[in-house]
Amino acid sequence: MKRITAITEAPAMPSEPAHPRAIEPAVQSIKAEPGVLVHTAADRRLAAGHWLLAAHASPRFARTQWQTHGVALLPLGALFSAIRIPGRLVQAVVASTDPCDIDAVLDETLGGGPVICDVHGPRYYALVPASVPRTWRQAVEDWQAHEVACLGHGAYLGVPRPDAVEFPLHRGGSYWSVPVESVGSLCKPLAVARLIAAGVHELDENREPWPVDAPLTPRHGAPDGTVRE
Repeated sequence: MKRITAITEAPAMPSEPAHPRAIEPAVQSIKAEPGVLVHTAADRRLAAGHWLLAAHASPRFARTQWQTHGVALLPLGALFSAIRIPGRLVQAVVASTDPCDIDAVLDETLGGGPVICDVHGPRYYALVPASVPRTWRQAVEDWQAHEVACLGHGAYLGVPRPDAVEFPLHRGGSYWSVPVESVGSLCKPLAVARLIAAGVHELDENREPWPVDAPLTPRHGAPDGTVRE
């Protein structure tokens, strides 16, 4: 079966299946005390999943892609756009190839804004407001020299299912480096721009350790199942 990659430019989308199946169990909100409604993490993630699927013309079909492939191709430029950042820029900022280190720094640096990691790059996709490709046009042109791209109308992003929040040790693909935890939660463009600028600066100062996008190497295990010292 052909793997759905993290980014595909304007593919032809297949028709909706006859009987799509939901992948998320029904989650009930709980009440901590009378009159106080508490939303669990699973509850928020379920709502965020519905919001992500709303980007697709056929949310039921996109949900079936999650069920079948673990990744759904969602069109960009309507609900959100994405800034693609090569792994070497992020690795240079964090000074590590350990996904745990990188994920923690991205979470803090981008204020919890959602980020998808394509392990095969590695490449990172920061979800940003849909208007960014237009309103940040000059910055986007400047970023191209560093292989950073701002993806909007005309591109589809391979979006992992909301519960794919762990680095895949025994298979490739994509996962949420920083999960989307609430409806409409996106990265602030200025925070992403500062991250990119920091990565460019680090590479200019000391490129030798990060000449290419190095494979991600978990401290306690590698994608092939081996354990690092």
